[in-house]
Amino acid sequence: MTIKYKITFFGEWHTGSGLTSGSDLDSLVIKDQNNLPFIPGKTLKGLIKDAAENIQKIKESTNNDFIRLIFGLESSTENIPDDTTEGQCHFTNAEISKSLQKKIVSDQLSDYLYQGTSSTAINYQKGVAKPHSLRRMETTIPLTLHAQILNFEDKYKAELTECFQWIKRLGLNRHRGLGRCSFELIEEGGNQ
Repeated sequence: MTIKYKITFFGEWHTGSGLTSGSDLDSLVIKDQNNLPFIPGKTLKGLIKDAAENIQKIKESTNNDFIRLIFGLESSTENIPDDTTEGQCHFTNAEISKSLQKKIVSDQLSDYLYQGTSSTAINYQKGVAKPHSLRRMETTIPLTLHAQILNFEDKYKAELTECFQWIKRLGLNRHRGLGRCSFELIEEGGNQ
């Protein structure tokens, strides 16, 4: 089955492209060919898998079926050489809804989705900024993105929902106030 879900951001967020804009911004948001932000499926898969592993540790469970089947296991996870298992699911990129994409592109509004945010390290003894510590990054305004998980087994929906509830932030500087979000399943007949 295919699982549809949405990610709603409540504030600015940043998923990095690894690029800079020269002297202005030290880190740019990853964008598609239409200059629209997205979150790669690989990033989402890793984030959800991390939540599943943390939940498993807290529950002190040794049942790896959900993690093994959905995400796969690496040999380093089990400390058994050459015992890598590939997950059966494919995680799509999270993107703005198709109708909103069409409107943004046709009205040439994509530049309004981004802003520059500055930060610096402070020398608390002197009460001034540390030399050469000013950093500027591009952030994305609050949006709702949509994604899918293909080839998902329905019997693991409760585990996936629990993982979604575990995730509260996403992207760079999530421990410094960026990327506050919620993940939510879209039930059949739900809007996208």
